[in-house]
Amino acid sequence: MLGTLTDAVEDYLLLWVVLAAAVGLAVPSLAVVTRWSTPILAVMIGSVSLTLSIAEFRRVDARSLGVVLAGHVTMPFLAAGTARVLGLSPALTVGFVVLGAVTPELVTPVVTELAGGETALSTTALIVIGGGSVAFVPAVVAALVGGIDVPTRPIVEQLVVAVVVPMAVAVGARAWKPDRVAAYDDYYAAMSALMVVLILAGVTAANAGVVRSNLPVLATVAAGAVTLNALGYGVGYVLGRWETRPARIASTLSVGMRDFAVAAALVVAAGLPTAAALPAVVFGVVEMTTSTGLATWFGRED
Repeated sequence: MLGTLTDAVEDYLLLWVVLAAAVGLAVPSLAVVTRWSTPILAVMIGSVSLTLSIAEFRRVDARSLGVVLAGHVTMPFLAAGTARVLGLSPALTVGFVVLGAVTPELVTPVVTELAGGETALSTTALIVIGGGSVAFVPAVVAALVGGIDVPTRPIVEQLVVAVVVPMAVAVGARAWKPDRVAAYDDYYAAMSALMVVLILAGVTAANAGVVRSNLPVLATVAAGAVTLNALGYGVGYVLGRWETRPARIASTLSVGMRDFAVAAALVVAAGLPTAAALPAVVFGVVEMTTSTGLATWFGRED
């Protein structure tokens, strides 16, 4: 029974993401969920990190990892440029920059596996970027949104408490008791996915008034989300063009897929305007759709 439920969560994640956004818009009172964004984010990161092992690091080519990291560094700059070209407000611009700077989407290794890519590479990139995000995210936010009052200290605190520490504890637990932790591997991804759905519903509810009162803004944010997602895939693919096909697939997905739930939770937990989470909410729906399509396309090519 439990296995059937976890399969339903993972296999239909796109459906749950869309439903979470719809319910959040319909029931604004669900915004109360954002009060617990930090523990929700910690559970989400910790759950998926329990599937990772130190051995993942040893199987990855350093040059291929460098390609993914180079692509990752470009994303907040592309996000800032996209927001400014579209003439978005300061709050939405911050939201796009944070979205571009956060880790790749937590399900990237799963999508990479389905696409026939190098799963170890996408997993290692996720770990390395997750650890480095504590310095990278606040640095690029401060650099790219000059003139806008963005409190970087709360962002650093949230990254440490909700991303770096849970990831380190989970990977350490896997190394300490590999058999005991591995016994529940079938459930970690589903737990993480449930947290994604939960935080997305809460953040969407918090933005329900903004969405309802100004639909043209939503359309513009959606255009920005599609653009940033496409640019990310393009950068990842071009930078990885000299790598093996599996590594190129991993690079494409790792750069193009941004962890929208982490971005949404961070801007809320850091005390930024709730509107700053709107790019992450919209990007989540866009990303889940496009990544599924890309995985199918790459898989058929293979």
